[in-house]
Amino acid sequence: MTVMKDKIVSLADKLIRIKGFNAFSYKDIADPLAVKNAAVHYHFPSKADLGIAVVKEEMDRFQHNVQRWQELPEDEQLAHLFDVFRRHCYAGNVCLMGSLAPDYETLTPPMQDKINDMAEAIVEWVTAVLENGRNNKRFHFKGSAGDRALLVISNLQSSLLLARVMGPETFDRISRQLLEDLRS
Repeated sequence: MTVMKDKIVSLADKLIRIKGFNAFSYKDIADPLAVKNAAVHYHFPSKADLGIAVVKEEMDRFQHNVQRWQELPEDEQLAHLFDVFRRHCYAGNVCLMGSLAPDYETLTPPMQDKINDMAEAIVEWVTAVLENGRNNKRFHFKGSAGDRALLVISNLQSSLLLARVMGPETFDRISRQLLEDLRS
């Protein structure tokens, strides 16, 4: 991507996480970057194109992290995922999927497909980490790893929302308890 395109995607990502996808306009991107709306439209003809680019960038980061973590013990891999959420918490963000979910029905089918791909990839990875961790005696839980992965992800997402109201220490308490419950 070009430098300007990267800046647009980065700012859109921040706006989605803070305000929601339908709550910002190209003007909200153009003004801070000191460009005209047409410059944003040049790189992303539609807002859906921009949304897809943001989701793609998030998935690229996720895949990069997963590769970096793959040699670590499963409990450390999961702790690293929690740290990603923690950084978003302390930056005042919610997770991208959690922010896009309320607007999901208003999004274009190609954007919905990208969000579905993102959700499936994250659930699949967390499921594998949990199952491998259970096999290696690092995690102890009842039920399927897939169901537990859904619980972990939904807890992480909702903890970011709750932290907006009750403060970031709320996220720390929830994430600490989640890991403790899996390890005991």
